[in-house]
Amino acid sequence: MALSEFEIKRCERELEKFLLAKRPPAHIRKNLDYGYRIENQSFILFELRPEWRNPDNILELPFAKSTYVKTTSSWKIFWQRQDLKWHSYEPVPYVDKFEDFLFVVSEDACACFFG
Repeated sequence: MALSEFEIKRCERELEKFLLAKRPPAHIRKNLDYGYRIENQSFILFELRPEWRNPDNILELPFAKSTYVKTTSSWKIFWQRQDLKWHSYEPVPYVDKFEDFLFVVSEDACACFFG
């Protein structure tokens, strides 16, 4: 794995701050919330929503992903389109710092992440 445990923890702290700012109020979180998961050197942000037919089933709907590229020491940014595939986020395909990825997602200049 390209990321050290120290770097993963640092990224997780930044993600927690990001989620704290983006999460809806507590009384809405059973219907809409945000989370993340780590897969290898990628961090995936997703929306949590109950399935409309079976509200007991909670769906994870990914909307943003950042993957660390060791050869360039940068983070590649992806967004998930309707085809459920990850596509490079063309306005800003790479950033140097993980915090910049979170800024790009938060800013959402092209309405790709939060609609």
